[in-house]
Amino acid sequence: MPDTRTDLARLRVALTVFFALDGFLFAGWVVRIPAIKEQTNASATTLGLALLGVSAGAVVTMTLTGRLCRRYGNHQVTVACAVLLCLSVTLPPLTHSALTLGAVLLIFGSAYGGINVAFNSAAVDLVRTLRRPIMPSFHAAFSLGGMTGAGLGALLAGALSATQHLAGLALFGLLVTLPTGRALLRIPPPIPPTPPNTAARTTARPGRPRARTRALVITFGLIALCTAYGEGALADWSALHLEQDLHTTPGVAAAGYSCFALAMTIGRLTGTRLLERLGQTRTLVAGGTTAALGMLLGALAPALWVALLGFVITGLGLANLFPVAIERAGTLAGPDGVAIASTLGYGGMLLGPPAIGFMADWFSLPAALTSVAALAATAAAIVLVTRGAAER
Repeated sequence: MPDTRTDLARLRVALTVFFALDGFLFAGWVVRIPAIKEQTNASATTLGLALLGVSAGAVVTMTLTGRLCRRYGNHQVTVACAVLLCLSVTLPPLTHSALTLGAVLLIFGSAYGGINVAFNSAAVDLVRTLRRPIMPSFHAAFSLGGMTGAGLGALLAGALSATQHLAGLALFGLLVTLPTGRALLRIPPPIPPTPPNTAARTTARPGRPRARTRALVITFGLIALCTAYGEGALADWSALHLEQDLHTTPGVAAAGYSCFALAMTIGRLTGTRLLERLGQTRTLVAGGTTAALGMLLGALAPALWVALLGFVITGLGLANLFPVAIERAGTLAGPDGVAIASTLGYGGMLLGPPAIGFMADWFSLPAALTSVAALAATAAAIVLVTRGAAER
C-alpha cells in the first residue's frame, strides 16, 4: 500500500484528474444533444428512448464493475474504462437515426458506468485512509470538468460540427489518460483501517454485509438516485429548455449547463469544510431543500436570467448529496456498497433524461423539469428519516 504522504497525495491528484476528465467528456456530449437530435430527426420521446442506451449500458456495467475491481483492482479498471470512454464519445455524431444513436450510446454508457464505480471505489478507500471527508473534492473535479466541457461546447457550437468537436475531445482525453493512467497504475491502492465491528461482520459473513447494513446502503443509494436524477436531467435537457422554451441561441443555451456545473463545483469545493462544521444530516437536508426550490425557479422561470439563477441555486443544493451518499455506502460495506449505491445513483442520473423526455411529450418540458424538484425534496426527507445512520 502507499506508505508515505507523498504516495497518498499522488493518488489523490491522479483520481482528481480522472474525475475531471469524466465530467469534461460527459459535458461535451450533452451540450451537443440538440444538434444530434436535429441530425437524427428524433422527437422528444424517441430521443428519450435513445438515451436509454446510456442508461442500460451504464447500469449493466455498474453491476459487474464491483467484481472487476475486486479481481483486477480499482486503478486498472479506472484506466481501461477511461480509454473506452474517450473512444466512444466520438460515436454519437456519426449516427443518423434514433435507433443507431441508442446502440452506440450502449457503448458510451458502459464506459461511463464502469469508470464511475471504479474511481469512486478508489476514492472511498483514500477517504477512509486519510480519515477526512474529502469525497466532495473529487466530485468538485467532476463538476469543474463538466463546467469546462460545457463552456467549451458553447464556444465551439457555431464553429465546429458535433463530429469535429467530439473527436477533438476524444483526442484530448487520450492524451490526458496516457500519463495519468500510467501514474495511477504505479501507485498501489491504500488499505483503509478496518473498524472492529466491520472486522467481526466480515469474519461472520465474508463478502456479504448484514441485512441491516445492506438496507442502509440501499437507502444511501436512493438518496444518490434522487439527487443524480437532477444532474442527469439538467445535463441533457437544460440546453433544450433554454433554446426552445425561452428562445435563446444555441451558444447561450449551452451556457446554462455551465452555470449549473459552476455552482456544483463551488458547492463541492466547500463541501469538506461544510461537512466538518454542520455534520452530514444538516448539510444534506439543507441541500435537498435548496435544490428543490432552485429547480422550481429554473423550470418555471419566464425569463432567461431567472432560469439561470434557478440552475445556480439547484447546483449549490445538489452539490454534496451524491458524494456523501456514495462515501457512506462505501464506508458501510466496502466495494460492494459503492457498487450498489453507484448503480442506484448513476441509474437515476441516466434514467432521468428519458423520463423527462416522456413527460415533456405528455405535458411540457418545463412541467417535466419540476420532477427534479420533487425528487430533491424526497432526498431531503429520506435523510431526515435516516438521520441516525447518516451521522455515523
